[in-house]
Amino acid sequence: MKTPDTDTLTSIQGLIFDLDGTLVDSRLDFTAIRHELACPEGVGVLEFIASLPKEDRSPAEKIVLQHERRGAERAQWMPGARECLEYCERANLPTAILTRNAREVADLTLTRLGIRVDMMLAREDCAPKPAPDGLLQIADAWGLPPANLVYVGDFIYDLQAARRAEMISCFYDPQETGNYQAETDWHLAGFEQLTAMLGTISGIAAPPD
Repeated sequence: MKTPDTDTLTSIQGLIFDLDGTLVDSRLDFTAIRHELACPEGVGVLEFIASLPKEDRSPAEKIVLQHERRGAERAQWMPGARECLEYCERANLPTAILTRNAREVADLTLTRLGIRVDMMLAREDCAPKPAPDGLLQIADAWGLPPANLVYVGDFIYDLQAARRAEMISCFYDPQETGNYQAETDWHLAGFEQLTAMLGTISGIAAPPD
């Protein structure tokens, strides 16, 4: 498992997170979504919809939105994620969310669970990951170098977006699969681990496990 060295840790000035599968578990059934859309394996759902004839895109978007809404209505915090965000707030580290979800769905999730971040971008706001646009937009809004920001996500698109933005990439890997060794700067088995690591550089004690 890859972990950050001291120089990397001390360079961190802000953190950006994916939403589904990272901060929250929404139990989205991507197999069902792909089946309803007839989306082939290996092709992103949003990319598949964008490739459809114009008249077919709206019905496909409605299918995805229905699944996303159901996911938002049942979403739960990932273990330790709430405490990690609260710690970042106490340590004056800015936080943001970049998601491929629709904004209305992301807003519903944040409202239901009381998720507080400084900024949130959804698929209406920028080109979807793995494009780096959203990450660079957040860095620009904060006035911080991308190299001093971390993007935490659970999928290859997250890691590819971070690399293209020249940000620190962190693969959230609670099952400890060890996947994406070549694509990520470091692995995160749990948010308690991230909070503890941030505590070593901020001078603010992390909460006990």
